[in-house]
Amino acid sequence: MARASKSDIRLDAPKGLRTNSLVGRSGGSDRFGRFTESIARGMGTPWFLAGLTLFTIAWICWNTLAPEHLRFDSAALGFIALTLVLSLQASYAAPMILLAQNRQDDRDRVQIEQDRQRAERNLADTEYLAREVVALRLAIKDMASKDFIRAELRTLIEQLDQREHTEHTGAGQSDPAERSRGRNRAGAE
Repeated sequence: MARASKSDIRLDAPKGLRTNSLVGRSGGSDRFGRFTESIARGMGTPWFLAGLTLFTIAWICWNTLAPEHLRFDSAALGFIALTLVLSLQASYAAPMILLAQNRQDDRDRVQIEQDRQRAERNLADTEYLAREVVALRLAIKDMASKDFIRAELRTLIEQLDQREHTEHTGAGQSDPAERSRGRNRAGAE
């Protein structure tokens, strides 16, 4: 694959869509990152430490107890090959662990930003609901209570009773409309 020149790189394209000569559009960087994270996760387990310990013990036992012509590392020289293998393992493990930590830091930063945005939304929602509750309380203050409505109904009933009482006693017979109502009642009885 030919290397893209600087003029071929579009700055208006999102960074993930730009092609790189080492990492194509296939997401190789992310795949490599996940691979190194899995190795780093594996190195942090007790099983890895137990396996490495068993490997080292087996190496030392083989190169100490095996017949001379089958040994591949010298105990007299301090197991140089074992030291080389363990150093090589450590030299690859350290960058993988650092890469895994960097990726975790990136995920943590994204998570913190999402948590911050969620907290801002929750705060805005809470403030809105608090304003709505205050508005409802103010609206309820202006509403009539049960006791007020009952008192008004009692007053109206008393007024109606007084009106009926005055109609039956004849005090209100001077009005022609009331006289006709009185005749209608009398006819209905």
